[in-house]
Amino acid sequence: MNYANGQISEKYKTLAVSSPKQFVYVVHLNRPEKLNSLNGIMWKEFENCFNELAVEPDCRVIILSGAGKAFCAGIDVQDIMKLAQQLAESEDVARRCKILHLMIKDYQNSFTAIEKCPKPVIAAVHGACIGGGIDMISAVDIRYCSSGAWFQIKEVDLGMAADVGALQRFPKVIGSDSLVRELVYTARKFTAAEALQHGFVSRLFDDQESLLKCSMELAEEIARKSPVAIQGSKLSLNYSRDHSVQDGLDHIAMHNQTMLQSEDFINAAMSLVTKSDPPVFSKL
Repeated sequence: MNYANGQISEKYKTLAVSSPKQFVYVVHLNRPEKLNSLNGIMWKEFENCFNELAVEPDCRVIILSGAGKAFCAGIDVQDIMKLAQQLAESEDVARRCKILHLMIKDYQNSFTAIEKCPKPVIAAVHGACIGGGIDMISAVDIRYCSSGAWFQIKEVDLGMAADVGALQRFPKVIGSDSLVRELVYTARKFTAAEALQHGFVSRLFDDQESLLKCSMELAEEIARKSPVAIQGSKLSLNYSRDHSVQDGLDHIAMHNQTMLQSEDFINAAMSLVTKSDPPVFSKL
């Protein structure tokens, strides 16, 4: 999946993948006519794409963005209708449950692929980010948005509890159990300014142009760092979030007993000691 000079991959039907800068990849949700709603093809392509980028040595950072006027309008309602027809074909509850369980697990795996990908993922959000879009960006590392962005955990309005990560990841991002429950129980929209105030996004930009420009600048800065250090940091941050402090300390001690012997650590330490230019790090 090596794209030179920003060439856009035609491998996917619902995603546009390119590498406009060295070691930086952009994954563009590419169903603008459907407001980038998530259909069956996109769910599967999303997982495949991030699993491939996870092992792509030319990829060190990923920017996740959307084409058209919305970042993501949530699940495609046509897929919901197809599911209803499929369930109607069976009268047995066990068989209907199996269909639903497999589908939910597949959808969960799509966004867990972001979290498991060792490369940092930056979401650049503009316009609407609804339902599955919230699930998606709750799994990324860094969230930026434009001032016109707005967000909505909409599942209760569909008569269901969110099941693809919002109820598991979003509370750990926001840090306010009261606000999380308010947003989940009411399905009300919340603005870019509110998202910034409560830490869901870390920066707010005037327009989409400045959003994408600064997202790329951040990605380039991260891409210049040691991939051994960056990927090890993401691994440890994710592990420590879900374990005790002591478990996290033990985990990074085990990891670094090997990684502190890498050429990245030696070269970076030498450049600091000699006050020379930062080293150019090898691919990983």
